[in-house]
Amino acid sequence: MSDPEHVSHKKNATPSLVKEALRLWRDASFRPLFMQGVVVLVVVMLGVWVINNTMNNLEHRGISTGFDFLSQEAGFGIIQSLVEYDESHSYGRTFVVGILNTLLVSGLGIFFATILGFLIGVARLSSNWLLARMASVFIETFRNIPLLLQIFFWYFAVLAALPHPRQSFALGESVFLNLRGLFLPKPIIEQGLLPVMVSCLVAIGLALFLRSINQKRRVETGKSISGAPWYMAALLAGIPVLTWHLSGASLVLDTPELKGFNFRGGISIIPELGALLLALTIYTSAFIAEVVRAGIESVQKGQKEAAASLGLKPGKVLTLVVIPQAMKVIIPPLTNQYLNLAKNSSLATAIGYPDLVSVFAGTTLNQTGQAVEVIAMTMAVYLTISLSVSLLMNIYNKRVALIER
Repeated sequence: MSDPEHVSHKKNATPSLVKEALRLWRDASFRPLFMQGVVVLVVVMLGVWVINNTMNNLEHRGISTGFDFLSQEAGFGIIQSLVEYDESHSYGRTFVVGILNTLLVSGLGIFFATILGFLIGVARLSSNWLLARMASVFIETFRNIPLLLQIFFWYFAVLAALPHPRQSFALGESVFLNLRGLFLPKPIIEQGLLPVMVSCLVAIGLALFLRSINQKRRVETGKSISGAPWYMAALLAGIPVLTWHLSGASLVLDTPELKGFNFRGGISIIPELGALLLALTIYTSAFIAEVVRAGIESVQKGQKEAAASLGLKPGKVLTLVVIPQAMKVIIPPLTNQYLNLAKNSSLATAIGYPDLVSVFAGTTLNQTGQAVEVIAMTMAVYLTISLSVSLLMNIYNKRVALIER
């Protein structure tokens, strides 16, 4: 027979557990954490089920899986590579080449689109009627034409109409433009490269340090260090030049020369890169211009009038008063435009530019048949690029907000 006191204790314990569970459920801090934990668990279980189901289906169909194919010889050429590459290299090398080409066009596109977008955004608010209308026409035209059509326009209608190499447009004896691309001289430092590079980094570090001291003094006293910009310019130019002479470094220009049916040597910008970069820059700059316009118009008119009453010229009012305050409005949508540009670069496959999608998710996938692995790696790269851009822009956004407070 059971002990009556033990039975009574078990009956009392059960209601206490129920009460404790109800108390936790009613706790406003516990319930959200619990629900989030459940959601994460469900997502993880769903991901595991999808992966297992995919692997089982591939095994039943006799399709091999894994990343061993990355070490196999690729056997195909790539028209542009920022690292050493030929047909004897592996598929893993094609992955690296595709990533670097994607980063190249994305980085250049972000840089040029930002400059052009800011200029056009400011021009649209100009008191000059003609300049403002030209900026408006630019924006309304290029942001309403699909990006793919703009890429086709620059590639097939503009760059394809350039002359053949023997009839190239020439600037002096070292710059040539034809339907094969733009050919520029390539500077080569034969000796003393390392000291010069180190001196450049030291000069940049000292200039940034002087700039921070100047900003701190301006905040504390309201006055800047006299001649600070000239000192920074002297550091940036003087230290590398002095190191150059002391180290005995020598610079040689590798100029392009016409050999056979094309130019050899120098730096070549293939037409695929040129067309894609032009289209991405112009298309994205139209959206950035609207972002900049909205940011400038968000600054109260009284701020501009107060700055003008202090005797500041319109250019100074814009750069010292309006733009710093407008950045808190500009940065979030500007981040979206940067992300869109990086992802839109995948349209390069339409004209044969060897980006990640064209080289790896295209040719490599067709030759190896490793669809799951190739697509997963490609998606991971674009996700990493997007998260990196977002992280950097968020850090900059917090810095701007901190300065404004």
